[in-house]
Amino acid sequence: LYVSQSLKEQYWKKTQGTIRSALERTLIILQELGVEPEMGHKEVGGIASSISIDGKTNHAMEQLEIDWKYSSAIQTADNEIVIRDIVEEVFKSFGLNVTFKAKPLNRVAGSGEHTHIGISAKLKDGKVKNLFSPKDMNSDFMSEIGYGALMGILKNYEVLNPFVTDSNDALNRLVPGFEAPVCIVTSLGKNYEVPSRNRSVLIGLIRDIDNPLATRFELRAPNPLSNTYLVLASIYQAVVDGIKAVAVSNLDSKELEKEISKDAGETSFYLEKDRKYRDEENVFECYTQDEREKLFGKSPATVYENMLNLDKYIEKVEVLKDNDVFTDDIINSFKVGAIDRWMKELRNRIIQDNMDIIRGCKKMHTIDDMDALDEVVYNDINNIKLELMKDNLVRKSLFTQIIEALDNNELELASELQLIMKDKMELLQSKYIQYKKNIF
Repeated sequence: LYVSQSLKEQYWKKTQGTIRSALERTLIILQELGVEPEMGHKEVGGIASSISIDGKTNHAMEQLEIDWKYSSAIQTADNEIVIRDIVEEVFKSFGLNVTFKAKPLNRVAGSGEHTHIGISAKLKDGKVKNLFSPKDMNSDFMSEIGYGALMGILKNYEVLNPFVTDSNDALNRLVPGFEAPVCIVTSLGKNYEVPSRNRSVLIGLIRDIDNPLATRFELRAPNPLSNTYLVLASIYQAVVDGIKAVAVSNLDSKELEKEISKDAGETSFYLEKDRKYRDEENVFECYTQDEREKLFGKSPATVYENMLNLDKYIEKVEVLKDNDVFTDDIINSFKVGAIDRWMKELRNRIIQDNMDIIRGCKKMHTIDDMDALDEVVYNDINNIKLELMKDNLVRKSLFTQIIEALDNNELELASELQLIMKDKMELLQSKYIQYKKNIF
């Protein structure tokens, strides 16, 4: 899977056989329901399937994408739930299983859900005006309202992120190397004529010079199991905050373009001084991790860290609560639920799954066919296994330390230990793969 993805062997290839039939049937049903699907295709992930002697598809594993027409915020969230159910049922009827997990397999592209955001006004004469589009598409990226909306999302994203990324699975997807939008930064385009295709940013400007109605933002961080109701509600609260700030600034679109394009250290009427918010380069190729954290802020690495932002950024939380769209009860209820789920998954699923992986990393060489290298490498592997899972009289294993931290409600410690465990599990699996490759 990893090699096939790296070579882009499956990228946008034609679907075949049972998978094609299931995808076509899904699109037909969605069209009949009025959802208006606009595209259904293969994405980057997957491996080539085979056809059995009786004509059935074998070893099918593909990453598929379905896009559908925009609607109002609430209707869009409703549509997502309906579509997810239909996809599952239709593919199941064809003997295929579907997962919407953000990261079902390590090192392989997972499932994203790019959420597109826009604002339009319907005039008395029936015409629709996109409020993000400038008067002249050839001389501006956006209108003043568009700049304000985008600034609002970028400035307040620390308190939007908990609603966007609220699970261990979601955070597993957000790692550098998979076009993962972990940095709070945008891309507008290198000039007004050429749209941005920067897939490394958190949120990008989508525009078509010949179609002003298409101007919108694409938030790349959500996944299919994000709560779209809360995601959209929080986004539009931030949008309104930014638009209000721009409205009283009296800055025109050119001045606002300079504001959003400022370097870290430059003052702004609205954006934070020490941060950079726009970059047209691939931020994973042009900057080190330390440089990214300095320019764009440090991204939460666990669910617990992410939920702490709702306590840390009090002023930004007030943006969510404007006009009682969010209340303390809603925010606290969501936070408590997310942390409770994180604790249960960490104890009862992640640690248990890791135990199974460790038990599977067995010694494969014998005295007759071994090389000294095999013994040295396996000893390293065994030491990692012991550190992770085996208690002794003088030291508790990492798994035991995490469980005890959860039992004692030492959540910050449990969060820190989870990251250590994750790094050591990745090291263990990497070493074991290399070890196996050297065994006859």
